[in-house]
Amino acid sequence: MASIIEVKHLNLWYGDHQALKDINIDIPEHKITALIGPSGCGKSTFMKTLNRMNDLVKNCRIEGDVRLNGHDIYKDMDVNVLRKHVGMVFQKANPFPMSIYDNIAYGPRIHGIRNKAQLDEIVERSLKQAALWDECKDRLKQNALGMSGGQQQRLCIARAVAVEPTVLLMDESTSALDPISTAKIEELCTELKENYTIVMVTHNMQQANRISDVTAFFLLGELIEVGETKDVFLNPKNPKTEEYISGRFG
Repeated sequence: MASIIEVKHLNLWYGDHQALKDINIDIPEHKITALIGPSGCGKSTFMKTLNRMNDLVKNCRIEGDVRLNGHDIYKDMDVNVLRKHVGMVFQKANPFPMSIYDNIAYGPRIHGIRNKAQLDEIVERSLKQAALWDECKDRLKQNALGMSGGQQQRLCIARAVAVEPTVLLMDESTSALDPISTAKIEELCTELKENYTIVMVTHNMQQANRISDVTAFFLLGELIEVGETKDVFLNPKNPKTEEYISGRFG
């Protein structure tokens, strides 16, 4: 499997607390990589290093090497360029208080696209990719805050893919949703990986097992085990992984 992100000897501190300890992992292209582990184990912190969200955290110090397509994201890339390539969908849907159309067009406009026909095309394509077009094509001018929770989360995915990123980060993006909305987003993820690389944090073991290609297990800031999902779930190498997956702790 070709790697799109390569992480070597990544260490991260919040003040005196070391949150990530010598993380080494390659993220394969056009696959879904699930990050699992108990709360506070470092998986969301790790994900945020991939698009430099931790730059916004006071007293955060990072050492190590994180590369996107061979480029060091901390030394060789402007953070705005990085975030165009590495989009993020958060745990709680966060549509902007504006129309459905303007939510999707927001990113492309920031990147200089003003042509209405081009924006129309991007909005339609992005909503179709997020399996939302048929549900909202007749109400694009309506406020996005009037959508259901599941629709809002898919809108946030559409907004993220509108700028055509390479990687899509999803931080527990279905944890607040009902089972039907969760199933729609899981199905959507398996379709999106044809065009994007997806890294997702999840506490749902069944979800990781269902839709991810690779699973990485974090514990107390360390990467305990990473491998193909079927191997990690059926034949884990580390007893701690087996204990967590089987529900004996965490």
